[in-house]
Amino acid sequence: MSTTRPYPPGDRPEPGGASATPAGGASVPPAVDGAEPSAGRHARRLSFAGESGVVPMARDFARQALYAWGWLPADGADRRAAAEDVLLVVSELVTNACLHAEGPDEMRISCDNKVIRVEVSDRGTGQPAPRTPHRAGRPGGHGMFIVQRLCMDWGVVRTPGVTGKTVWAELGAPA
Repeated sequence: MSTTRPYPPGDRPEPGGASATPAGGASVPPAVDGAEPSAGRHARRLSFAGESGVVPMARDFARQALYAWGWLPADGADRRAAAEDVLLVVSELVTNACLHAEGPDEMRISCDNKVIRVEVSDRGTGQPAPRTPHRAGRPGGHGMFIVQRLCMDWGVVRTPGVTGKTVWAELGAPA
């Protein structure tokens, strides 16, 4: 189900927004990996500043994170399908930022034992939404419908006084 709730129940927003750029607009290193001590989460960030081919870059980055966190290589069909769902959601969110929001600024992917969260920040003003009515046989317009179907939840975070938004989506970890 889609939502515009800024963060899921029980989750607390980070100061300045879910994936805020550091003060002064400093760039975030291409990849930051580590456990966040309070929640035992692993997180990685990818900056798209000055990059081309951002959709395959984002998929490769997410794939590397899934290997590092033990989601890949997948032991069985369910685990393989869960990892492929994550990669598809990454592709859809980054593609939407390219098509509708002047391109993505940054992607963050984080994981705990039960949930993986993908966040894509951009400078766009639009509000993502699944196209209704959904027409499965027609090309285009399926991105947010796919995200809605694959994810436990998704939403948009806007920081007051800052142009753009962060679109986030959460998927359940395989059993």
